[in-house]
Amino acid sequence: FQRCVGMDAMNSLHSTTFEIDEKHGTDYHKRFLEFVKMMQKENFVIGGAMTDPKGDRSKGPSEQEDPDLFTRIVKTDENGVYVSGAKAHQTGCINSHWIILMPTIRLTEADKDWAIVGAIPADAKGVTYIYGRQSCDTRSMEGGDIDDGNAKFGGQEALIILDNVFIPWDKVFMNGEYEFASMLVERFTCYHRRSYVCKTGLGDVLIGAAATIADYNGVPKVSHIKDKIIEMTHLNETIFAAGIASSHQGQKMKSGVFLNDDMLAQVCKHNVTRFPYEISRLAQDIAGGLVVTLPS
Repeated sequence: FQRCVGMDAMNSLHSTTFEIDEKHGTDYHKRFLEFVKMMQKENFVIGGAMTDPKGDRSKGPSEQEDPDLFTRIVKTDENGVYVSGAKAHQTGCINSHWIILMPTIRLTEADKDWAIVGAIPADAKGVTYIYGRQSCDTRSMEGGDIDDGNAKFGGQEALIILDNVFIPWDKVFMNGEYEFASMLVERFTCYHRRSYVCKTGLGDVLIGAAATIADYNGVPKVSHIKDKIIEMTHLNETIFAAGIASSHQGQKMKSGVFLNDDMLAQVCKHNVTRFPYEISRLAQDIAGGLVVTLPS
C-alpha cells in the first residue's frame, strides 16, 4: 500500500541532491543512494511527508507567529540535526517503515532553518501520530464481506507531530540550501500528479460494478445505460491517457533519472479533480438507490 509517495520522493531527491552537490560540493547524493540501497534491500515502504500545516498562508515559514507550523531545524550537533514541526494529511504514514521529511513551498534566505530534508524511522523518538478518519472506515469492522475493501492493508490519514526528532547526518539530504526547495517541491509534485493515474484502477472497478448492477436489473442493452457506461469509460481512460502520456514525454535529468512531462502531469491531476465525481454520478444513475441505501 501507498508506495507511490515514497517513489515520488526518491525520484525527485535523486536529481535534486545531485544538483545541490554540483553547486555546493556537498555529499547529499552519495548519502541518498546509500539510503535507497537500504530501502531496496529491506523492501521498506517510505512515506513522503511534504505537506506542512502552513498557518497563515500569506506568510512564509520565518514570518509565522508559531515557527513550528513548518518543519524546521531546532538544533544541530556533531551527530546530526533535530527537527520540530508537523506534517498534515499523511495518507499511509502509519503503514510506512520510514518517513522522508521535505519542505512544502518555495523558501527564501530567511527560511534557511526550514530547508531540511531527512529520513526518519516511522517510530523515531519524538514522533506522534494523530489518527484521522475516512468516510467509510468502520465498514471493514461490521461483518460480512461486501464492504470490507482492503481491510488489512487499506489507507488511513494522520497528522504527524515532530518534537525534537533526531536525524543523523547520513540521513540528511538538504540542510539550509533554501534555493533548491522549490525545485524539489516542483519535481515531487510532477511525479505525484502523474501517479494519480492509479485512480483509473478504482474507476475500472466502479464501471464493472455499475455494469453488473445493470445486468441484475435486466437493462444492460438499454441505450441510455450503454451510453452512460461508455461515458464512464471515456472519462476514466482520459485520466489514464494523460498520466501515461506524461511518462512517455519524460526527459532525462543530470543525475540520470527521468522526469515526466510537467504540463501533462498537471492535466492528469486536473482530470482527477473532476472526472471521478462524474463517473460516480453516472454509476448512481445506473444503479439507482442501491448505491447509497443498501444495508452495510
